[in-house]
Amino acid sequence: MERVIGTVSRGLRAPIIREGDDLEKIVTDVILGAEKAGEFVIGDRDVVGITESIVARVQGNYANVDQIAADIRNKFGGEEVGVIFPILSRNRFAICLRGIARGAKKIILMLSYPSDEVGNHLLDIDLVDKAGINPYSDVLSEAEFEKAFGKSKHPFTGMDYVSYYKSIIEEEGAEAEIIFANSPKAIVKYTKNVLNCDIHTRARTKRLLAEAGAEKIYGLDQILTESVDGSGYCTKYGLLGSNKATEETIKLFPNDCTQFVYKIQENIKNATGKTVEVMVYGDGAFKDPIGKIWELADPVVSPGYTKGLEGTPNEVKLKYLADNDFADLSGEELKEAISDYIRNKDENLGDSMVAQGTTPRRLTDLIGSLCDLTSGSGDKGTPIIYIQGYFDNYTK
Repeated sequence: MERVIGTVSRGLRAPIIREGDDLEKIVTDVILGAEKAGEFVIGDRDVVGITESIVARVQGNYANVDQIAADIRNKFGGEEVGVIFPILSRNRFAICLRGIARGAKKIILMLSYPSDEVGNHLLDIDLVDKAGINPYSDVLSEAEFEKAFGKSKHPFTGMDYVSYYKSIIEEEGAEAEIIFANSPKAIVKYTKNVLNCDIHTRARTKRLLAEAGAEKIYGLDQILTESVDGSGYCTKYGLLGSNKATEETIKLFPNDCTQFVYKIQENIKNATGKTVEVMVYGDGAFKDPIGKIWELADPVVSPGYTKGLEGTPNEVKLKYLADNDFADLSGEELKEAISDYIRNKDENLGDSMVAQGTTPRRLTDLIGSLCDLTSGSGDKGTPIIYIQGYFDNYTK
């Protein structure tokens, strides 16, 4: 009988993971146990995804507010710091801000408007237009912002992030000044010491700050890149990708995951003879069209993956073939013509017409997004994702 089902993504339940656990064995046992229970049959080029959260937890990759503060003092000498372009998040940034403020005398907090980098809005863009304000050039003080727009409230949570972030700074004994601007250069009029907290635009921001005359420039990716007073650390991304663990601690993004993913691939190969691909995944790379939030607050979707997940899809657009090359065919004749085309397609379609409209994104970003959507961020308890059929096509 002809196979009907294509790609299948399953969330696999796992034990609660603790620091020091043998995660390679746990992941392997969960997958082999699911196969033994008849949930699926392991096959070549199946994909295993493991959320970065449990990898970092096993690594014990945590830091507390005092340790963040110590590194801020190391970098900026305990003086005033311009903190620019943070995302609006209690989970992602609030604890980091507490540590930054604890390590400085004054914080000049510069927020982008009408939204942060990942789409959390301080206000509706239409209100900016109505007020006659140019967000590309106008720099607003806190008083000017409130005069034009009133108190800001996040559309989903109702949080007033301006007041919330200001209160965190002041609770830590630092002076707080809030401004609103979208040009990195704006902060240099207030201070030459700058910590840029943007994620995906951080390299450009550092360049523009240097061009504008900033003197001490660090990114959030350069804080806790090594252990400070016994803290965890992330050599490549620093505090980027961190999450709140407790009111005084954060969990950092995991360190090198390459050995980890290849060990799981080896374990499955030894047990079944099949070669699966393995990746560690964080946030998916997708945008909510209603809330306008772009999910990717991690620096990358996947911090580690096996070689078979490199590259981008090489797919043809079935509807293009049906509407153009084989417009005069139907039924079994059409099916066979398209199947034959797929079997003989070029190994690298590039920007050919037949490939236009397929997704020109990296496999790790696409599959990592699928993993993130499958596991969710709540209480499903499925930090391991098992995907089958992703590399199939119409002929398989």
